Amino acid sequence: MNTKEVCKSLQESTSRYVEELNHFSLEELTRQPSPSEWSIGQMYVHLYQSALYMQLSNVEKCRSGSGLTTGEKTEIGKTVFANGELPPVRVQVPPSPEYTPSQPESKEQILEGMNAVVARMQAVESQLHEISPEGKIAHPAFGPLNGVEWFQLVAMHYRHHFRQLDRLKSELVQNKA
Repeated sequence: MNTKEVCKSLQESTSRYVEELNHFSLEELTRQPSPSEWSIGQMYVHLYQSALYMQLSNVEKCRSGSGLTTGEKTEIGKTVFANGELPPVRVQVPPSPEYTPSQPESKEQILEGMNAVVARMQAVESQLHEISPEGKIAHPAFGPLNGVEWFQLVAMHYRHHFRQLDRLKSELVQNKA
């Protein structure tokens, strides 16, 4: 997928997330199925914060040459980028202050975060050709990724969380019945 297609994929995913957001009250967005699971709202916060503060931040580090590493992707990293998607595996980590996203304060906060990612992706896309493919920043599971790969990861990550959204929506409906 070229970088323009990545932007288009992200915009389509964001449109779906925004449309879905319209169907929830703030109370529903912040309801956790269990103490160890995220709410729908926390999933939204995770999406835009990961994009802004990890993935796109690492694109910038690749551009600036800050903290670069060398090496090859892990086997899972090679598979992810060969397939253009994250595996359909549910990743669940224990709740922690470092990893658990906060609950959203409002739908507007979520919309602002989602729109900020789209705007930043569009701005970054026009600069990607300036970034050396040799400049890499390590991903904890996938190994060293270059700027374009970090950029691609944003859209892959958004698509990956549709499964979580569908599961959480289903649980919300079951709990209403």
